[in-house]
Amino acid sequence: MPYYHYYFDYTYILVLIGAVICMIASWKVKSTFGKYSHYRSLSGMTGAQAAERILHSAGIYDVQVRHISGSLTDNYNPRSKTLNLSDSVCNSTSVAAVGVAAHECGHAIQHAKGYIPLQLRSMFVPVANFGSMLAWPLIIIGLFFNSRSAITLVDIGIFCFSFAVIFQLITLPVEFNASRRALVQLREQGILGEQELVYTRKVLVSAALTYVASAAAAILQLLRLVILFGGRGRDND
Repeated sequence: MPYYHYYFDYTYILVLIGAVICMIASWKVKSTFGKYSHYRSLSGMTGAQAAERILHSAGIYDVQVRHISGSLTDNYNPRSKTLNLSDSVCNSTSVAAVGVAAHECGHAIQHAKGYIPLQLRSMFVPVANFGSMLAWPLIIIGLFFNSRSAITLVDIGIFCFSFAVIFQLITLPVEFNASRRALVQLREQGILGEQELVYTRKVLVSAALTYVASAAAAILQLLRLVILFGGRGRDND
């Protein structure tokens, strides 16, 4: 391994920036959700009840609403067709909880309607997981050798890591679209009033920013790998 990899690596600043962005986004969504968790919806519907109404109004009857443990661990599982609502959402009547439940319904509606970005993300999950798992071992192994084949291993590792970045980018339109569908359904079904929708929109926007932050962090990490190792082949020529 070349000696210059042992001194201070200035590219760590990119990793630090990504970590700070993610921490800020995480704090923002938790604080926003916490704030509007104290605003009870005028309809008095819980997150689970709102989810049931939205799903049925969209003609979806084969998705089961379930309670899961944790806070903000809500998700829609397209394989089992289950909409899983966390402790802080399932039985809560707050505008924040109803908004999060509606967002997950947005994913169920995407699935039912064959929303292409969601299908693309689902297809890309195994590729992204495989790429993430393989990337660092290939890079580390390649760095122990100073040969053309080792350089190729590093390049393949960086290429594999890019799959994770692509997955993060594909996720963005899926999440933003689910939130848009959620707000439309909440208005059309009369579950939330106009002022309540303003509060709920703030919760969903802050949640969406966590995905933007994750994508930014992944891009910065990829940029760091390219800066560090992208030119090794030319340097060794």
